[in-house]
Amino acid sequence: MPAIEASGLTKIYRTYRKERGLWGSIKGLIKRRHDETRAADDVSFQIEQGEFVGFLGPNGAGKTTVLKMLSGLLNPTSGDARVLGFVPWERRNEMKRQFSLVMGQKNALWWDLPAQESLELNRAIYGIDRMRFKQVVDGLSELLEVQDKMNVMVRELSLGERMKMELISALIHQPRVLFLDEPTIGLDVVSQKRVREFLRIYNEEHRIVTLLTSHYMQDIEELCDRVLIIDHGKIFFDGPLTKIIDRFSGYKLVSLTFEKEATRDFSAFGEVIEQTPVSIQLKVPRGKVTETCRQLLEACYVSDINVQEVPVEEVIRQLFGERAGKASSERDGQN
Repeated sequence: MPAIEASGLTKIYRTYRKERGLWGSIKGLIKRRHDETRAADDVSFQIEQGEFVGFLGPNGAGKTTVLKMLSGLLNPTSGDARVLGFVPWERRNEMKRQFSLVMGQKNALWWDLPAQESLELNRAIYGIDRMRFKQVVDGLSELLEVQDKMNVMVRELSLGERMKMELISALIHQPRVLFLDEPTIGLDVVSQKRVREFLRIYNEEHRIVTLLTSHYMQDIEELCDRVLIIDHGKIFFDGPLTKIIDRFSGYKLVSLTFEKEATRDFSAFGEVIEQTPVSIQLKVPRGKVTETCRQLLEACYVSDINVQEVPVEEVIRQLFGERAGKASSERDGQN
């Protein structure tokens, strides 16, 4: 049985549309107009035990809404879900003891207490044996390199150190499912790398189900073999990360280094991305890469040539841009 199963999950928010001015307020007392927003629209997927899945989408796409429904913080308007066999919004204690939700923009630790005391409070809440608690916390703090910060007030920790403490807090009861909502947001490059390494090692050792949302594509590329992409509440891609490029990118990048300065016009070979007197990078349609490389080698004194895929981050950015433009055109057509 899948560890996480969502079937037709839908969440609709109704917001009051108030007209301007005093007269608009008076009219609102008599007859109110509401707008409906489908934050999640018929979302369906399954995640097996041990999978590390990336959850991608632009701001407002519905990622956090889906995570909140799966963790029991929101009731869906319609649809069904199971997490470890439990219905999340029934909020049974048996399920609460087996999952964790970490939100990069919200604090779960007590601001005015040392991190160690906040963790002790969580130990008491979950009823964890002291010996087991010490063993888990010591192991996690060593992996995250924060042993010397355990007795520092949470408010005095850096953003990266607080995020590491949040991860320890989320994992002290050794959950089987972990939801991560932007865990590296705002962190510096070094802290991001350390958190990614920790999550990768922890997933490999414990085979914990992990669903990760992030706007940093490096998080997704380094940690996730599979991705879900959501936009306007609907999932439109579910599969291996490598297939995103195969499916949505029709180009490759061809980089050339020349033996001497090349002054000719290269626009006939492809879209010029970057050019210097002795090098150039071209964006070439996939089907023409072989022929274009042959023509370039014949036309120029080439000392080095490299063909690579368009970065995943660029593919995703273009994809969301195209979908936003298409949605805007459809709305204009309806009006």
